[in-house]
Amino acid sequence: MDTNKAEEDALYKVYIVAELGTAHRGNLDHAFALIDAAREAGADCAKFQLVIADEIIHPETGYVELPGGKVALYETFKRLEQPLGFYARLAEHCSKKDLDFLCTPFGLKSARLLNELGVSAFKIASPEVNHFPLLRQIRAFRKPVIMSTGVSLLSDIERAVQILGRDELTLLHCVTAYPAPEQEYNVRTVSTLASIFGVPTGISDHSTDPVLVPALATLCGAKIVEKHFTLSRKDGGLDDPIALPPAEFRQMSAAIRKVEEALAASEEPEEVIDVFREEYTARRVDAVLGSGIKTLSPAEAENYGRTNRSIHALGALPAGTIIQESDLALLRTEKNLRPGLPPEFLPEIIGARTARTVAEGEGVVLDDLLFRE
Repeated sequence: MDTNKAEEDALYKVYIVAELGTAHRGNLDHAFALIDAAREAGADCAKFQLVIADEIIHPETGYVELPGGKVALYETFKRLEQPLGFYARLAEHCSKKDLDFLCTPFGLKSARLLNELGVSAFKIASPEVNHFPLLRQIRAFRKPVIMSTGVSLLSDIERAVQILGRDELTLLHCVTAYPAPEQEYNVRTVSTLASIFGVPTGISDHSTDPVLVPALATLCGAKIVEKHFTLSRKDGGLDDPIALPPAEFRQMSAAIRKVEEALAASEEPEEVIDVFREEYTARRVDAVLGSGIKTLSPAEAENYGRTNRSIHALGALPAGTIIQESDLALLRTEKNLRPGLPPEFLPEIIGARTARTVAEGEGVVLDDLLFRE
């Protein structure tokens, strides 16, 4: 046994995830370059997203404001769709580079495809915390799960945990805004979630500074740090404008390892936090740490109920229609469509009659429905 390697593994406990998402833009060579660079920058894992547009949003969603500007999001997602073989090549290249492969599904089909691919774990994005059919499907696979908890209340997280179970579950505190204001990150929530749910926790960081949120999250007990990665912020990927290029990601990785070394040398977390207060100012550090009370940040509050899943009409439903399951989908509303009822009401809506016409793509709300006595 390599004693030095065992000591290193014992010291370096934070699992660093490079969120590559769809930054590959459908180009394998670019994807391989991202993987190579992420490994060199200190990542333990490269995470992608298996996009099937119809699992995420409706074609009527229209243009959505993203970090790089307004985007026809449904059409963009359609262009990003790739066959399963594409992801198999990504996983194979990760393996060659001694990097773990992780991928996010957004619906039942993509989850089943990833399971068919033989992934060792699943990542659930924040907007899917209330996609209960997806959570049940992933639970049935009996593999480790990492779930981000942005744009969610404690009650939302609790329901998701009840479905997923606590075995091999890790929760990532997150602020679902791009970029997320660091002063709203409330990093102490990392330890709050661990205390409440009794599972490992970490952070998915969308702020722009490469060091502060990840390092403070490590001091609050984070076991995983996830951060968007890009070769260049000008590469044209959906998240590239808020992602870290290699040099900054390497800076983040080094800061996390330095914090771990300090803790391993028996320094108390508060002592290390004081070092950050001296470097970044106490006011800034304490703002980033926050109260530890889990709530919606101001930056994401207006997205609650819109970024999350709700019940939408796939096609127009004229007044008097008896609703079938095939008429509905659990989708993200985004900015332009009306949000519908939360997913837990789906069984009650099936078989109800529409009291008025529901336009194609719109969310289904109570006033749209007449229920059988």
